[in-house]
Amino acid sequence: MTILIPHAERVRERWDDDGVEVISFRYAPRRFESIGYSRSLSSDEVVRKGAALVTPLYLLAARWAIREQLARRRYDLLHAHWVVPNGLVAAPFHRRIPLAVGLHGSDVFLAERRSVAPFVRRALRRCTLLTGCSPELVSRVCAIGFPEASSRVIPYGVDAEMFSPDPTRRHLWRERLRIPEAAPMVLSVGRMVTKKGYHVLLPALPQILEENPATHFVFGGTGDRLDEFREATEAHRHRIHFPGIVLRDSLPDLYRAADLFVLPAVHDRKGNVDGLPNVILEAMATGLPVVASAISGIPLAVEDGVNGVLVPEQQEEPLTAGLNRLLGDLDSCREMGRRSREKVERELTWRAIAGRYRRAYEETLASVSSRLSGQR
Repeated sequence: MTILIPHAERVRERWDDDGVEVISFRYAPRRFESIGYSRSLSSDEVVRKGAALVTPLYLLAARWAIREQLARRRYDLLHAHWVVPNGLVAAPFHRRIPLAVGLHGSDVFLAERRSVAPFVRRALRRCTLLTGCSPELVSRVCAIGFPEASSRVIPYGVDAEMFSPDPTRRHLWRERLRIPEAAPMVLSVGRMVTKKGYHVLLPALPQILEENPATHFVFGGTGDRLDEFREATEAHRHRIHFPGIVLRDSLPDLYRAADLFVLPAVHDRKGNVDGLPNVILEAMATGLPVVASAISGIPLAVEDGVNGVLVPEQQEEPLTAGLNRLLGDLDSCREMGRRSREKVERELTWRAIAGRYRRAYEETLASVSSRLSGQR
């Protein structure tokens, strides 16, 4: 397997990851690199001017990188993750190799734009398999122009060894943030952008803190709305913590410090929505119950009343009630966390998810082979 990725600062030119060859390709001078890695959209709502300007260069460079790999060795299938831009890049190669397109969230929001949809529709006609991490994303792209029978909903997986419960490390982040060992800690991790729904949760925090006087909230991550969120909670800064960017090697310990995870995700005003946030799976793998919105791919992971609480999006009262319910019954909270870990081990490890992708690929290739045989 070979994976092509756009170059970025601190991304190596190429490396081998346990038998998987990863190659980064250049598409612009370093200071103009702005495609991917959460850099293309402002607050995940508007395409940044720099990203728009450099996109033609990206499309040319990505197409050249694919052509170079297809000339170098034989591949069975080309899977372009993110229908925009990579599905558009890969589509012209459909006569040389079967094409799959994977959906993840913001790419669907871009694909539905009136100026982009005709190009997406043309690319989908050349595609043999569509995958997505949520039923909603798959349905929205099928509505643009793809047969649902050839689509597959496959959730993300999680590294269940890296993200795992370890009570002996519970104190590390708590000491850093000055949170008492016994205090209930509610955690959220994510970019500070509109579709994460923090603007729905933050106004509810004073009431939640009043009803749960020992509780602390921690919001890990950075983003365009971070300063705004910090300012909005300044009056409770000793119990609402924004540590900023969290490096990946310290992220598992941040989950281990918590008792409960929350992500009140929403569709933003333009319809942009996450597919299935990785942070929910990471929290579950670490043994945390999850309070989250019942949208997109989240119900694939969180079962209401089993390993968490699902609430309607954009509604402060049900969100507040769900958090208060678990904070008021920490024994139930821990039991739900145990079930979260069990669900991950049973269904959501990367090995299990890789098996689902493998089956989808095998079925697609068998269908292509059968169709070609019928044409002879």
